[in-house]
Amino acid sequence: MSRRFVSNRDETVPLFQQRWLERLSHVHPATPLVLYTPVIGWFGWHAVRAYGWWITVGLAIVGVLLWTLVEYVLHRWVFHYEPRSAWGQRLHFLMHGVHHAYPRDSTRLVMPPAVSVPLALLFVGLFRWSAGAWADGLSAGFAIGYVAYDTIHFATHHLPMPGAFGRALKAYHLRHHYADDDRGFGVSSPLWDVVFRTMPAAPRRAAAAGVGSGPEAGAGQR
Repeated sequence: MSRRFVSNRDETVPLFQQRWLERLSHVHPATPLVLYTPVIGWFGWHAVRAYGWWITVGLAIVGVLLWTLVEYVLHRWVFHYEPRSAWGQRLHFLMHGVHHAYPRDSTRLVMPPAVSVPLALLFVGLFRWSAGAWADGLSAGFAIGYVAYDTIHFATHHLPMPGAFGRALKAYHLRHHYADDDRGFGVSSPLWDVVFRTMPAAPRRAAAAGVGSGPEAGAGQR
């Protein structure tokens, strides 16, 4: 993704002339947790009643893994698709380009419910169609994966990440923003970057290649 401007401040830019659309584009980072925790509980409760704890946990793990794959596919092939038409470029900027131009905008770091709810309904429908009785367990895990994704995404830009893995995950995502946005498409996990060989270069290798230097290199430490 080519870009000419990157803000390192927590600032926003208006996207819509209509006030109601503009409001919908700004989301509090706790929104996914508040909105989807009851959904996770509902699916989990029905799954446990239907086939017990162990099968529910197993299906939930599969659901989380499915989310990480969807996260990777959406980020790499949808959000980073570069259209040539003017309207396509405008749509691309609204979907993801604005996040690369203003990566520290704290009001646009989680997915708006206007987007996440239809996607959630779509995937629940797909699970019910393809997995039948197993759909509740898969849906619970898929929702857990999504909430983790949005929470981790906000944290990588604005919060200290605890532990060695947390710090590595933060650096991994910030390299995608400030060093090489053609690699590192996972956010909650580097799993599929490893599988598809799109891991970003390590900091020393990136520096040797002449990327990741300058004021952006320390942006994630604030």
